[in-house]
Amino acid sequence: MSKIVSPQMAASRIQDGAVVTVSSSSALGCPDLVLKAIGDRFDAEGHPRSLTTIHPIAAGDMYGVKGVDHIAKDGLLARILGGSYPSGPSSKPMPEIWKMVVENRVAAYNVPSGILFDMTREAAANRPGVLTKVGLHTFVDPQREGCAMNDKAAAAPIVRRLDFENDMWLHFPNIVPNVAILRATTADEHGNLTYEHEGAYLGGLEQAICVRNHGGLIIAQVSRVTKRGSLRPHDVRVPGHLVDLIVIDPDQKQTCETPYDPAISGQVLRPWDSFALAEYGIEKIIARRAAMELRPGMAANLGFGISAMVPRILLEAGHSEAVTWAVEQGAVGGIPLTGFAFGCASNADAFVPSPQQFIYFQGGGFDVSFLSFLEVDVEGNVNVSKLGKKPYLTAGCGGFVDITSGAKKIVFSGWFEAGAQIELTSEGINVAAPGKFTKMVETVEHVTFSGKRARELGQDVIYITERCVMRMGETGLVATEIMPGIDPERDIVNASGGRVSVAPDAITLPISLLSQEPMGWGQ
Repeated sequence: MSKIVSPQMAASRIQDGAVVTVSSSSALGCPDLVLKAIGDRFDAEGHPRSLTTIHPIAAGDMYGVKGVDHIAKDGLLARILGGSYPSGPSSKPMPEIWKMVVENRVAAYNVPSGILFDMTREAAANRPGVLTKVGLHTFVDPQREGCAMNDKAAAAPIVRRLDFENDMWLHFPNIVPNVAILRATTADEHGNLTYEHEGAYLGGLEQAICVRNHGGLIIAQVSRVTKRGSLRPHDVRVPGHLVDLIVIDPDQKQTCETPYDPAISGQVLRPWDSFALAEYGIEKIIARRAAMELRPGMAANLGFGISAMVPRILLEAGHSEAVTWAVEQGAVGGIPLTGFAFGCASNADAFVPSPQQFIYFQGGGFDVSFLSFLEVDVEGNVNVSKLGKKPYLTAGCGGFVDITSGAKKIVFSGWFEAGAQIELTSEGINVAAPGKFTKMVETVEHVTFSGKRARELGQDVIYITERCVMRMGETGLVATEIMPGIDPERDIVNASGGRVSVAPDAITLPISLLSQEPMGWGQ
């Protein structure tokens, strides 16, 4: 009997009340056609109803791949656990899933991506859930929000604190999926899956194993089918005995607004001079200061935002391969991409499945992590995961909590103020007009990174802005390095409402940091 079915037939096999795990990262690897078929079936038949969906990384984006928005419907979706959610600019309409979250129409949880992959592995092996220190003292901790994004979720907790061996842990009991929806490039007639055009493997294999071990249904969306036996065994990432149904979508995008780029899937290598360099401006200056924390031979993790520019600083300086970059989707080495293609890399050395990448991150095997911030408070806490006024401007925590939980060194980058008028002059940086509000707050809206926990662990943490470099002092944030041209009292102390002080021995960074010429990294 053929495993190849229409998307409508695949959707018809999903039962009411199913727990569905989806392999995706925004538009990267998103099985969009299958998700659309589920939503269409619900509109026509009223089924399936009351689904729980699990998304270790977001399914869909705001730029043409709807993903989870296909199933963001009252009655269809009862509960959702996401490492991240579709996000984008305020100029675009709020995604349907975010409307459901903020209107309390679905029990919604933001769970660190690595923990969601851990939950998949533990459920697959019939172990009693995840025991972890990832997320202690953050919004993940039940002493705060316990991952809940709204009242419906808070009323049904998914995590608890547990004293084990005289130490405090977080325990996530198993939530066992009975449907998995994956995406690959090619399937043979038996269901063996290869990923030759994909920019990442993500967690499809682990998700399929988990569902198979519990007698569930595995659906794979691919762009093409070949004869059984024609795939090279070493290329098969998910073996056919783990796949029940195959849906063909010849038009599936490789990633956001990218039909196909062979450099993203490692089938060609781009010349280094084909990459766009970071555009000159304040954010490039911040990224340059961040790059000063690197040394040749290091392995570094990279997050979204200003931090994503740091590899371009090394590229401009002629050191494109001096540092090994690793991103949560699984690419290792090469140049992580920015903008719509973030999460992918070109010229990668390897692609690691996301669950294994998160083991590496949680254990702190890398040298330094470059991450961005929305706001920082006097305790050194960082928020990247919640904006009450415009919730869909942030995707949630993603892998941020997993990464920071074990990192030896963390470099946060962001703006000191929002909306300030900044000028670059021959003397340095001039704040021509103050911003609407400071990002240095008394208490962050959401604790995505815990300064208290970092101090307990002895992590090396710095915060880089357009005005200064800060560290945690005994009584709050202390500026230890001042950008050239900045008036410390006016532009730092007063602009922060006194929340940031200036160290007596603070230094002024060199004016060469503002040069339009390459910074000379590694010299």
